[in-house]
Amino acid sequence: QVRLVESGGGLVQAGGSLRLSCTASGRTFNSAAMGWFRQAPGKEREFVAAITWMDSATSYVDSVKGRFTISRDNAKNTLYLQMNSLKPEDTAVYYCAARQLGGNYPSQRAADYVYWGQGTQVTVSS
Repeated sequence: QVRLVESGGGLVQAGGSLRLSCTASGRTFNSAAMGWFRQAPGKEREFVAAITWMDSATSYVDSVKGRFTISRDNAKNTLYLQMNSLKPEDTAVYYCAARQLGGNYPSQRAADYVYWGQGTQVTVSS
């Protein structure tokens, strides 16, 4: 059974940093892009960042470019999101997601991801 487990969320002041991790078990995600999404209260889930398997090409939503960095360690089957210069509007539940094998394009569409974690809360105070 495939399982994605996020960790690293918490409460941080504006301007601070957090590093999220997502560990996959049950299968490896070779040749599958992985991504991070977030959902704030009362809002729809939105794309944050994604990364390919083959060449680690990345994609980011404009609001996090220059502040967030997505990376992966394929040997450890782990995905990361380094978040710097955090803002109160970054407050949300952050979800890790993975595409099916062969789905290597770092899509920004939630519907393209078939495996999801339970989420980790990130709260940024002003």
